[in-house]
Amino acid sequence: MDRRNFIKGAALGAGASALAAPALAQGAKQLTIVSTWPRDFPGLGTSAQRLAERIAELGNGMFNVEYFAAGERVGAFDSFDEVAAGNSQAYIAADYYWVGKHPGFAYFTSVPFGMSTPEWNAWIKFGGGQELWDELSGEFGLKALPCGSTGTQAGGWFNKEMESPDDFKGLKMRIPGLGGQVLTKMDASTVSLPGSQIYENLVSGSIEATEWVGPYNDYFMKFYEAANYYYTGGMHEPGGGLAFGMNRDFYDGLTDHEKAIIEAACMEEHAASHEEAIAKNGEYLQRLVNDHGVEVRAFNDDIWDAFGDGAAEVFEEVRGHSDLAMRIDDSFQAKLREYGTFMANFEGTFINQRNRVLGLI
Repeated sequence: MDRRNFIKGAALGAGASALAAPALAQGAKQLTIVSTWPRDFPGLGTSAQRLAERIAELGNGMFNVEYFAAGERVGAFDSFDEVAAGNSQAYIAADYYWVGKHPGFAYFTSVPFGMSTPEWNAWIKFGGGQELWDELSGEFGLKALPCGSTGTQAGGWFNKEMESPDDFKGLKMRIPGLGGQVLTKMDASTVSLPGSQIYENLVSGSIEATEWVGPYNDYFMKFYEAANYYYTGGMHEPGGGLAFGMNRDFYDGLTDHEKAIIEAACMEEHAASHEEAIAKNGEYLQRLVNDHGVEVRAFNDDIWDAFGDGAAEVFEEVRGHSDLAMRIDDSFQAKLREYGTFMANFEGTFINQRNRVLGLI
């Protein structure tokens, strides 16, 4: 299928998928879900659809679930306001898309030099992260749960080799969240675009570089047609999660059983999407290299140090936003150091030595 037709069809699909339940119960609650991802898009899109289907399945008639991909009911970046207003009951998105509303939302997707997915899960579930997320989301009439993860994301696609921090000056790059703000500290020009608009902007030259996810998701975007240099793990999204954001009044009106169904489906998909990414990223990285001549690179230490300087400035600005932003950052940074020290000494030591002995590095 032609890639342009795929994205056009995916983003502007015919409409909602009404998900069948075995026997729709009398008084079933309406659950209309809007997503920031294109329909049937491998990885992010299929994960969101799988979650919607699982809620309907586990609910066994308790919910009338309708799912709308990006552009089918509202635009991708309109999902937050759609749900906060109560026009739909839930969104599936990366919460760092909403940093313009409050910078604290970035911590509930991923932040520069932040937590890997296992570390983030520990913070959310056992380190006070969910309580802070509830407080932040509650200010906007929402309740959010983790519902997906892509693991450590690629540094991005570039149409030239990035050999020093100076190469970022004036660079036009699609990169959202606090990661984008870090690059602005390095004098790059950054934009936040929904997935359906990235390819056309990269091909036209409106942007010169982009990050998206990782090899599995990126393969289907065909960025290699316009940018041949692919950088491994970036500073901007070391891990974290995606959000199932619900209208708070809707959530508060659920029974404990209904809440448990939604929470179970979200936890299941959160794990499955991360595992799927790990299972498929290696295969699709080989395809990018062997079938399309993609040149894989890694940022050098000078660039990483410049990233670090920019990140320090960004975090200070976040902390100055509000008391809540400061408390979110305090909690996140304290747990990052606690978890990171353990992970480096135990899992990190093992993985590095395993890979050395087996010749994987």
